[in-house]
Amino acid sequence: MFQENHKKNGCIEVVCGSMFSGKTEELIRRLRRAGFANQKMEIFKPAVDNRYSDVEVVSHDFHSIKSRPIASPSQMLEIEDDVRVVGVDEAQFFDQSLVDVCQTLANRGVRVIVAGLDTDYQGKPFGPMPMLMAVAEDVQKVHAICVKCGNLANHSHRLNKSRDLVVLGEKDVYEPLCRECFNKARAAEK
Repeated sequence: MFQENHKKNGCIEVVCGSMFSGKTEELIRRLRRAGFANQKMEIFKPAVDNRYSDVEVVSHDFHSIKSRPIASPSQMLEIEDDVRVVGVDEAQFFDQSLVDVCQTLANRGVRVIVAGLDTDYQGKPFGPMPMLMAVAEDVQKVHAICVKCGNLANHSHRLNKSRDLVVLGEKDVYEPLCRECFNKARAAEK
């Protein structure tokens, strides 16, 4: 009886930070907890991100959870009515329509948990992440450790010379740096 009368509370939670900061690990942790509570969920990732798996969200330490790769955020609106939790990994790779989709789902009573890079390799706000952070009920910024000095890292420094906004890679392509080390590295590249 309580369940039938209980109002669904939708919300948006954002987990953001640099490469190697534990964003996906935190997303998986939150989703597993929802699973333990028997909440029906659906997990999405951009189809372009196939670094570890085509059909799983996988953290850098190889924890994983089954997901559905999609090309467009609008595909998330096709979830079944009884889905209570939606997870989204690598949100920065989606277009700005992700914000409206997350808002629509939250307004339907769905808990939406989004993980993604908050800044790109140049240190600039990345994709829909800034707007998602603005409309979210909860934002958690996680940090890696700077590989140069050991301070908290909040930048993803690209090690190759590509100017493309999206370059998929791991430790062979990116390193986490603090603000000071990031600024030094960027100045040395000019």
